[in-house]
Amino acid sequence: MDAQQQSDSILPDSILIVDFGSQVTQLIARRVREAGVYSEIAPFGMAEAAFERMKPKGIILSGSPASVPDEGSPRAPQSFFEAGIPILGICYGQQVMSQQLGGEVRPGHETGEGGEFGRAYLTVTKDCALFDGLWKEGERHQVWMSHGDKVTQFAPGFEIVATSDGAPFAVIADEERQFYGTQFHPEVVHTPDGGKLLANFVHRVCGLTGDWSMAAYRDTKIREIREQVGDGKVICGLSGGVDSSVAAILIHEAIGDQLTCVFVDHGLLRLNEREQVETMFRDHYNIPLVVVDAEEQFMSGLAGVTDPEAKRKFIGKTFIDVFDAEAKKIGGADFLAQGTLYPDVIESVSFTGGPSVTIKSHHNVGGLPERMNMQLVEPLRELFKDEVRALGRELGLPDQFVGRHPFPGPGLAIRIPGEVTKERCDILRKADAIYLEEIRNAGLYDAIWQAFAVLLPVKTVGVMGDGRTYDSVCGLRAVTSTDGMTADVYPFDASFLTGCATRIVNEVQGVNRVVYDYTSKPPGTIEWE
Repeated sequence: MDAQQQSDSILPDSILIVDFGSQVTQLIARRVREAGVYSEIAPFGMAEAAFERMKPKGIILSGSPASVPDEGSPRAPQSFFEAGIPILGICYGQQVMSQQLGGEVRPGHETGEGGEFGRAYLTVTKDCALFDGLWKEGERHQVWMSHGDKVTQFAPGFEIVATSDGAPFAVIADEERQFYGTQFHPEVVHTPDGGKLLANFVHRVCGLTGDWSMAAYRDTKIREIREQVGDGKVICGLSGGVDSSVAAILIHEAIGDQLTCVFVDHGLLRLNEREQVETMFRDHYNIPLVVVDAEEQFMSGLAGVTDPEAKRKFIGKTFIDVFDAEAKKIGGADFLAQGTLYPDVIESVSFTGGPSVTIKSHHNVGGLPERMNMQLVEPLRELFKDEVRALGRELGLPDQFVGRHPFPGPGLAIRIPGEVTKERCDILRKADAIYLEEIRNAGLYDAIWQAFAVLLPVKTVGVMGDGRTYDSVCGLRAVTSTDGMTADVYPFDASFLTGCATRIVNEVQGVNRVVYDYTSKPPGTIEWE
């Protein structure tokens, strides 16, 4: 049984989300899971296979950048509308459901009314199960619209249950078949009651109890891991981050000393990170751990390399080489454990089923399974980041660890634009530690998604004491986010930043100027490289 088959072997009652390419489809899955119901996303071209595998209790059709009237625009499998289970169509999902069931959708430019974008207000014209206990007839509610096309004729069996100025069919319902369509996006935070509407759909309409929890997930995964691994041996590439650590501890709980963890110290870690990992895994959890000191190998290979993609590819390849060599020393391992998360799975396949655009290479051990003839064990592949943290707490990891900010696989290498050297890594390690210490002391750490320092390939003139300095510039970055897909700058007050700058310049030899990055994502990325 391969990893995908294994992860599918014990599925709870679920909701299938059909992805037509919306940038916020992941948010639908998150909202459904927040309601205590398991959900998965499938590109529309793979939706029928997902339906057969999952046997869901309901279906949600996502939004899309496509236009329903265009030739070749994506469609839902027609069989879904004959399956006898509830369906909710969101934006494009509402339009494509209407078109496929006999209604009409027209582009905004043809109707002469254009689209509707941003905050809007709808009026409830009739009660329905989707609004049960939440919205009442005659009330007005804020929602978030983002559409150019619109339904101009709904399909037989449907009726209008809410309207807005720009969308006469803002919400439509066929109560008999339990089909619903919203022209607005309930999954985004700009629709204040959106999460409750989705909860109504999964609980009141689909009849699901909302009992999917991390405790249940833990028990299920332990059974699956034991079934998959049997008496085999597993090795895990441990980065020290939350994902691989939670995966390792969960696997160890399932199979004990059949698991060996390998931690590669590539010299690109945060301050004292190696010692922290050794203490937690060896002393606290008593998990077999092999630590490989590969700093010299990585640093010599990075000498003279300045292109970000070249850095990532070298680090990824060298990690595989080092890990492979260590695995051969251990010998006899049948399985490779990885901390792959659900967004990694989703983003590896575009909504059309074709290749996705690569923004930047991800550092993982993707080349290892084929090379080492191993099967994968990926116990977190159905989880979002916040769910991994919840599972970590369920496994007894301390809050200070599971709440750690994300740290990239290539480590400090992508926080040092230009050439990476041991000296520059040591400078950045100290500056970063001071910055994070100040954030923790101010009680701001948990309010920030990710914060870190960057060592710029720029030197500036400074004055310290009576002498002239010519040293490096340190950039500080802090963002808020829910999932890392988009991010806003954290609004530190000036006194906090001044205090950080003072400490870094005074305590870190080699830095004489500190700047703060005010760029959101998009247009920037969170990391600098």
